[in-house]
Amino acid sequence: MSEPSDHSDDQFDDIVDAETNRDPDLAVIEAGSRTLRTQGGQPQGDPVPSRPEDPELDKALREVETELSTRWGETKLEPSVTRIAALMDVLGDPQRAYPSIHITGTNGKTSTARMIEALLGAFELRTGRYTSPHVQTITERISLDGAPISAERFIETYQDIKPYVELVDAREEYRLSFFEVLTGMAYAAFADAPVDVAVVEVGMGGTWDATNVIDASVAVVTPIDLDHTDRLGGTTGEIAGEKSGIIKQGATVILAQQPVDAAQVLLKKAVEVDATVAREGMEFGIVSREVAVGGQLLTLRGLGGEYDNVFLPLHGAYQAHNAAVALAAVEAFFGIGAEHARTLDPDTVRRAFAQVASPGRLEIVRSSPTVILDAAHNPHGARATAEGVSEAFGFSRLIGVVSTSGDKDAKGLLEAFEPILAEVVITANSNPRATDVDALAAAAVEVFGEDRVVVEPRLDDAIEAAITLAEEEAEYGGAGVLVTGSIFTVGDARLLLRRG
Repeated sequence: MSEPSDHSDDQFDDIVDAETNRDPDLAVIEAGSRTLRTQGGQPQGDPVPSRPEDPELDKALREVETELSTRWGETKLEPSVTRIAALMDVLGDPQRAYPSIHITGTNGKTSTARMIEALLGAFELRTGRYTSPHVQTITERISLDGAPISAERFIETYQDIKPYVELVDAREEYRLSFFEVLTGMAYAAFADAPVDVAVVEVGMGGTWDATNVIDASVAVVTPIDLDHTDRLGGTTGEIAGEKSGIIKQGATVILAQQPVDAAQVLLKKAVEVDATVAREGMEFGIVSREVAVGGQLLTLRGLGGEYDNVFLPLHGAYQAHNAAVALAAVEAFFGIGAEHARTLDPDTVRRAFAQVASPGRLEIVRSSPTVILDAAHNPHGARATAEGVSEAFGFSRLIGVVSTSGDKDAKGLLEAFEPILAEVVITANSNPRATDVDALAAAAVEVFGEDRVVVEPRLDDAIEAAITLAEEEAEYGGAGVLVTGSIFTVGDARLLLRRG
């Protein structure tokens, strides 16, 4: 282990103070496939698995998914941990069999979880990661040692806990929800493995989220913004109040850059429970960042010192901020900055970050022309995506493919993208809550003008149309397509482009 470095303190004092812009990662999609002219095969090393190739195994997995689908979906909530606590009790409290790192926030939770997992794994700890939603297959939500559990293991875990789920169902006023059952499965699978540490992302909020039956030694709060305001509150301060529920007695809290009112609420909660706080831009952060081929090169200031020449194979400033938060969380888990005044092994840190992937986050899925997927779904995230695209790609002509969810600020999102898009193709995704195509098109005309808006109700047709528009001026080397607007849009597009 190297000793902390004292140089670059002046640089660190000038750490970027702009708010980070992060969104939750991707949704469950089972889209129908059609052949697209843009088909070209999945990128090598895809971190997202396909459905099982064995028909019988796929049938068994679908039977489990069908049973789970009879329960409350993730958008229907009864804010309480009563049912999940009852399930944990009859299962023997598996969530207490290992230490945990708990992650909440509005944006960036899954990307940060993936980075934390990679770092812990590089230090030879066996990890369990629970994140939501998923890109293509439900098994992605529960990972062991950096990879989604197999379909066989997913089915076995469900069958193992099913009798206990039914027991709790019979006792409680409401049956366990889809998310509560999956959370129980994750905690049981982690105990069975067993794992050395669990990395757990909340589903929504914090205080009453189903994951909040753990007492994590490290609580991570990624940037808070306005989202799910009908459930969490109308201000970032109110939302922070709900999310602060994951901060437990004596824990270490890793805070990404936050709005002032959110930071005040989080710090107050930390004081109440005697938690130690580390703040991005104060105790840790980014010293320097430069665009590199295939990603970016970072110098990070951790809780114990400085780490230079860290290559992150992801685009966008927000991913650099995620990396700083993830590093601080892992340092805190190992006691650095408190019990130990040292850094982690820098070479191990570099190796871990160099292997990180984050599907659907400025993800390149095709070339000639370049097709990028990004799950930005609100103005805050769209601005970050636009900045990331402008920084990392030299497009001479970029066409957007956009479908949003009906409860989101579609016009604000379109306004954020307008400066970087030559034209926009308005479409629909497979989510029943997708914004009506005509309504979204009307908003797009207000922002872009009629001449820059194309409407294609089917997503596959929309991608095809965008490819044609991108290539219209024969600028093949500088043309691109950005598919965005919703986690469902990105999930659909990823499946279509792979399966076509």
